[in-house]
Amino acid sequence: MGPGLRVTVATTVILVAMEEEVAPFLALASEVSEPVLIGRAAHQGIVLGGSMHVLVRTGIGMVNGAAAAEGALARYGADVALVSAGSAGGLAPDVAVGDVIVSSSLVNVAADARAFGYALGQTPGMPEAYAADASLVDAAVAAGARDGAIGSGEKFVIADVALQMRDDFPNLLAVDMESAAIAQVAFNHGVPFVSVRGVSDLCAPDGTEFLTHVDDAAERSARVVAGMLTR
Repeated sequence: MGPGLRVTVATTVILVAMEEEVAPFLALASEVSEPVLIGRAAHQGIVLGGSMHVLVRTGIGMVNGAAAAEGALARYGADVALVSAGSAGGLAPDVAVGDVIVSSSLVNVAADARAFGYALGQTPGMPEAYAADASLVDAAVAAGARDGAIGSGEKFVIADVALQMRDDFPNLLAVDMESAAIAQVAFNHGVPFVSVRGVSDLCAPDGTEFLTHVDDAAERSARVVAGMLTR
């Protein structure tokens, strides 16, 4: 595939935040196009298991994730699936570094409109949580992931933040900074969505655990996504 290729047919848009999360997908792909920028998001066509997909580096955070998802749907059409991939912090006591979590549901941990009768984590006008596509969840579990709830917000979850979050959202297995925003975009457009995240850290007191394990967490996530897509 050549530089500047405009991908017109794709089955899945895979969204990752960082270059460290791009690299394992490029290593697994049999063909790769040169990046094309849409806003600040970098799009590349990749072939996994004989099928064309689009890999998008979104940048970190909820707004970057949502903007990249909207841009992808505008470019490739509203009949693709959105997959959020990469790393996440493990939140539940029985989650370990190296686990891969696939979202059965997603919640915006920063949303708090309880004063108006909404549930904690619910954005007004939106559901209390975003349900992931069941067939994608099943395929990811078959590829080696564990299913459960994932939360997203703009804070990097270190130890003190994690203590409060475990009280507020006791069902969450992991937390990242993009997936719930992408899930909201998918909900608004009625397209399939799932998040597949490798656990890079356990919300330690600082970011050193994340920096140590982000590469292998991203690789595990990519391998599960590739296995999911072949199913």
